[in-house]
Amino acid sequence: MNLPNKLTISRIILAAVLILFLFIKGPGAKFIALTLFLIACVTDYYDGYIARKNGIITDFGRFMDPIADKILILGGFLAFVEMKIIPAWMVMVIIAREFIITGIRILALSKKKVLAAEVAGKHKTVSQIVAVLFILTFLIIRESGFTFRYIHYYGSAINILMLITVLMTLISGTSYMLKNRDIFMGER
Repeated sequence: MNLPNKLTISRIILAAVLILFLFIKGPGAKFIALTLFLIACVTDYYDGYIARKNGIITDFGRFMDPIADKILILGGFLAFVEMKIIPAWMVMVIIAREFIITGIRILALSKKKVLAAEVAGKHKTVSQIVAVLFILTFLIIRESGFTFRYIHYYGSAINILMLITVLMTLISGTSYMLKNRDIFMGER
């Protein structure tokens, strides 16, 4: 297994440890969760960079990289639902999109095609990362006991960020389905 694929696998492991720290009380645990999330984001960048630079792009990497991203992001979002920070319906929309796109990718693989991520999907991922980072920062502040005049605006900001994320998720999912409709609807 090459280094980029090891980085992809490490992101899945980091996601599990991050979730553990999210449910440990105290700002220190939330800071560790934030740090783990940032490290996982760095591995996401470098696995692709190293693979492209060294010409070691594999089908495993093309398939597993987005899966590792989904595990990381959805794990965080599901934890935030459990913590009653974000509404479950938003995460259900995101999960539904991810299942549909993963299903299309698996169907493509059965036809000996590997579908790489699209630009719209990358924008969706960035919006999700920003939302997770913002929520983790909010958790650190909240659990540190800091109170400041505008803390109540954090809830509104989280909702706005999540609405943007859901919108980006729907746009990227629709785009991906339209571009690859021949995979699941047959040749025209």
